Amino acid sequence: MADDADVPQDSAGLRESAFLKACRREPVPHTPVWFMRQAGRSLPEYLKAREGVAMLEACARPELIVEITMQPVRRYAVDAAIFFSDIMVPLRAIGVDLDIKPGVGPVIADPIRNPSDAARLRPLEPGDVPYVTEAVRGLVGELGDTPLIGFSGGPFTLASYLIEGGPSKNHELTKAVMYGQPELWADLMRRLSDITIAFLKVQVAAGASAVQLFDSWVGAVAPEDYRASVLPHTRRIFAETEALGVPRIHFGVGTGELLGLMGEAGADVVGVDWRVPLDEAVGRVEPGKALQGNLDPALLFAPWEVVERRARDVLARGRTAEGHIFNLGHGVPPTANPDMLARLTDLVHEASER
Repeated sequence: MADDADVPQDSAGLRESAFLKACRREPVPHTPVWFMRQAGRSLPEYLKAREGVAMLEACARPELIVEITMQPVRRYAVDAAIFFSDIMVPLRAIGVDLDIKPGVGPVIADPIRNPSDAARLRPLEPGDVPYVTEAVRGLVGELGDTPLIGFSGGPFTLASYLIEGGPSKNHELTKAVMYGQPELWADLMRRLSDITIAFLKVQVAAGASAVQLFDSWVGAVAPEDYRASVLPHTRRIFAETEALGVPRIHFGVGTGELLGLMGEAGADVVGVDWRVPLDEAVGRVEPGKALQGNLDPALLFAPWEVVERRARDVLARGRTAEGHIFNLGHGVPPTANPDMLARLTDLVHEASER
């Protein structure tokens, strides 16, 4: 394991990274691009590396984390790497009995339904996730001037899994707690925010150059409920990570009506899914923010001429933002053709070259 002094967290090359410059709303040589879930099931080398290894076990093996994170960087000319992990990793690390079942997703053995259940969630300590620190340090050494994005799950999404006991389409039980047990909800969100802050700090301390908060399912919440029951907690997460000095991205799915509030939460970059054109998102998010997105992932299965036309449209609309990072509107589908992503990455760079 490398010492802290061996980790080049602020090299001149990183400072000139197109991705980091776009996050800071500075002029860039080209629009930077990376893809959510770029390290994953769409890559045959990933499937080979993961063969016979359960997801949460893979997320606890530093050498495997490094290999899987590096795979899309080797294959594509992406401007950033995304740390291979899972939003449930910190919960597993503090003792939550959970598993990630293939074809289902996270499954919680003992869902949270009352205050004593929530009290089981203890704070996360760096010593709980030594494999994360080791893997991030290893990746920083291999990536050189390519930034590494760390991440964590957002509090609403984590709360939903814990309350529902697994994936949910409508989040009925989650909203029932939010509406009907506000004290339990506030306590749960506070505890999850503490865990999220600690997990992000571990990754940045080890050398991550940026972080993304994936509050994937928060789009299920109406704006007034987001403002009252979610925003105070996401705002605290971003307030307590500001001193880390790295760009922070905030992303959720189906959040078109929440973009303004997500901007208020304090991130440097607001992720936009495919449902809202980027030039329209500019008007919904307060000034002083970069935007990330937002090609529909389903377009990866369309003919190239359609992909090219739509990608150029995203780039054109992205120019209205103070800073733009090209990405999909959600993650890479598992059956996407890697060659299409490689071609798309090259197109983004070539079509946006300044």
